[in-house]
Amino acid sequence: MRIITSGRLLLRPWQADDADFLFDMESRWEVVRFLGPNPRTLRMREEALASIRHRREVDHPIHGIWAITTRDGSLVGNLALVPIPLSAGQPAVTPPEVEIGWHLHPHAWGIGYATEAARAVMDDAFAQGLTRIIAVTNVGHEPSQAVCRRLGMAHLGQTTRYYDTTKELFEKLPVDHLAALAAHP
Repeated sequence: MRIITSGRLLLRPWQADDADFLFDMESRWEVVRFLGPNPRTLRMREEALASIRHRREVDHPIHGIWAITTRDGSLVGNLALVPIPLSAGQPAVTPPEVEIGWHLHPHAWGIGYATEAARAVMDDAFAQGLTRIIAVTNVGHEPSQAVCRRLGMAHLGQTTRYYDTTKELFEKLPVDHLAALAAHP
């Protein structure tokens, strides 16, 4: 997996020695309550190690699950760019739809790290040829929706297409793709 940088941040693969940080972050309900269809806190450090092993299994030239660090190496959170699971009964599409998502440790909230990390990963993915990125948030999860808006993602409304529940759907297309659509309606 590639290392991606931005002005203040470095996004890198998760390492086994990140387990204490991951356990601390994901043992907090306020961090995990909006993650996936059945959120739960970590209860043991071994769960963090297993999660890190899973995150490292993403082997794709564009997709990944990165540890977000400051330039001095301090861990602040997680950023994922991965195929999104469809709700039961939804027809699969090829190529699969790709979701971006983030969660940060509370000590890193409100500093702009989620927006900066997501923008860096999105720019990298679009530069490598990805043509669409979506984000889904829980209905009423204003902080994540605000990040989506800061990223220039279009709000497409509510959907039940993903995670077997109702979500708010956001979409981002590469800028050059949008310019081409505007030039040839």
